[in-house]
Amino acid sequence: MNSRPRNRKEQLTDAAAELFRRHGYHGVSVNDIAAAAGVTGPAVYRHFRGKQDVLAHVLLSGLDKFGLVTDQALARPEPLHALVEAVSALAVERREVTALWRWQGRHLDKADQIKIVKRGTELIGDWISALRDARPELPLSEAELLSWAALSVFGSVADHHVSLPKRRFEQLLGTMACAVFRSSLPDSPVSTRHEWQRPPVQLSRREELLTVATRLFRERGYRDVSMEDIGAAAGIAGPSVYRHFDGKAELLMAAGYRMADRLQMDARRVIENAPSPHEALTGLVSSYVDIVWRSDDLLSVFASELGNVPDRDRKELVKVQRAYVAEWVTLLRTVAPDLPEPEARIAVHAALTIVNDLTRTPRVTTRPGLVAELTGLAVAVLDTAAEAGSGNHAHGRRDKV
Repeated sequence: MNSRPRNRKEQLTDAAAELFRRHGYHGVSVNDIAAAAGVTGPAVYRHFRGKQDVLAHVLLSGLDKFGLVTDQALARPEPLHALVEAVSALAVERREVTALWRWQGRHLDKADQIKIVKRGTELIGDWISALRDARPELPLSEAELLSWAALSVFGSVADHHVSLPKRRFEQLLGTMACAVFRSSLPDSPVSTRHEWQRPPVQLSRREELLTVATRLFRERGYRDVSMEDIGAAAGIAGPSVYRHFDGKAELLMAAGYRMADRLQMDARRVIENAPSPHEALTGLVSSYVDIVWRSDDLLSVFASELGNVPDRDRKELVKVQRAYVAEWVTLLRTVAPDLPEPEARIAVHAALTIVNDLTRTPRVTTRPGLVAELTGLAVAVLDTAAEAGSGNHAHGRRDKV
């Protein structure tokens, strides 16, 4: 007699989590989830109402797992150190758990979104408390920023496929997270510019439509925005949008190429004018933070909607994206020639993810000195990896805050 495994729902959840991470919510069907778990499509509906219900379960069960690991670590001596060790292991074992909620939460209904926000708030609160116990001098707002940044280090592993031996991978993540927790944030700058010194820029109609479209794609998702929506937001009739763009796909491609061009051009400028490799690397970080801060909608669309770009253009954009990351990796290994290439890639992705995540985290985006703070945190992660590559950190050692 055949019988269903008792953990069938867990199998479906694990399969869906990996598919959502790789392909995004709209790029995955119920049949895809069923096939990955080795069952038929109708079998999925014995456990879930539909794809949205699967996603909600993936995210909520992932947060439960994260919460359990956190609670167990906080009950041990040196709780912050224990927390870093435990979450490093979780991130290596279950790469998707630490990051899915960042990109896919908007596809949930309101009730599930509220649950996820509530659980996420409780989790970050535990991290903040543990950090302030270890560093009592930290103001609450700074502890919050550092905690979000450390979580981004762990979450960065979901954004790439680079791997290391398990123990070394965990140790590298822990070392970078500890570098974040130890960081001293720069004093917030006082702006000397006045409103009259910021004259409004008159955008062309094409630029205005691209700006409006990327904002709507970010807020609602590409598939839930129509050309009529874009026209209405720009104050023109929907059909008039077609005078400038053939359709949504062209708008999405234009957004992707716009972001890629900005990053590439500024990277070339920074590297050609830097007096040393380390200053070039620091300048590259600063350039990236500044561009992302000023182009937040473009980054979100570039990162989360790439699956909706036509295949030929998607391959070209991925190629450009990888070349940009490779520029960072090359510079980091020029600074630290003994740093293995896979470790350099992991460190670069951790630094990039801190910037990508925190420029979209409402709790911290109002900080007046955020650009300088993010630059400092990303550089701290890269410098720590460089030190490890230079032999200043024994491979078997774990840093502490």
